[in-house]
Amino acid sequence: MGLAYTRAGSGPPLVLLHGLGHRRQAWDAVLDRLTPHRDVIAVDLPGHGESPPLDTTNRSVTDALGEELIGLLDQLGLDRPHLAGNSLGGRLALEAAALGRAASVTALSPAGFWRSDRELAYTKGVFRAMLVLGTRIEPIAPKLAKSAAGRSVMYTTIVSRPARMSPEQAQGDMAAFMSARPAINAILTAAGPFTGQIPSDVRVTIAWGSRDRLTFPRQALVAKASLPQATFVRLSGCGHVPMTDDPAMVARVLLRGSEPVAAAVQQLTQPSDVARSQ
Repeated sequence: MGLAYTRAGSGPPLVLLHGLGHRRQAWDAVLDRLTPHRDVIAVDLPGHGESPPLDTTNRSVTDALGEELIGLLDQLGLDRPHLAGNSLGGRLALEAAALGRAASVTALSPAGFWRSDRELAYTKGVFRAMLVLGTRIEPIAPKLAKSAAGRSVMYTTIVSRPARMSPEQAQGDMAAFMSARPAINAILTAAGPFTGQIPSDVRVTIAWGSRDRLTFPRQALVAKASLPQATFVRLSGCGHVPMTDDPAMVARVLLRGSEPVAAAVQQLTQPSDVARSQ
């Protein structure tokens, strides 16, 4: 059994990869803005959503995640699709690009660019605290999800506007997060910096939420040093998972990041609420 995914739309293929503990429905808020222009494939990563558990038999966590993603691309006949991801998904998209399997990459607050061991420890600590909190509130999660205040308790760490989440999204995301506990723990234990080399013909866009409380916006400076050819944009007012915070802005970034080079350069020079990071 391969990775679970949904596919909709028409145009150049764009593969969407969610973050640690999330699910492919993370992208639901932006899909209607993408599918008129892209053949969108939203994927559940190994150990997440409806995909099989993360299997690390005779391979590392990093290899397992990468091999399963490449296996899906091969299954779908996608040699070099456009890839986009959030957090862990952004990191995996960059890793796939380093293997020559991406036409472009758009990474939203990608993992792997911590400025210090202390920052990595902080991120791990937040996730583990979220697992503890999730265990405690799981019985009342449906009730919490019905109110804006309850959704704030559940998600203020990763989104800046939790009130914009629907009760159904909030409750479903909580259930998916708790179900992904084995994969979360394995991936956190194996976490390390991104060190890949991306071919010069692959366009890379790195976007960071200005209110990211999980991987701080200044980590973009580490990404700049590692990926000097990349275009960097600031997602004003957005948290670590920006798709719900500002679907229109995120959709524009994804479309621009997967445009032909000439069109993308022209669009990025136009006035926009998406500003280059400082």
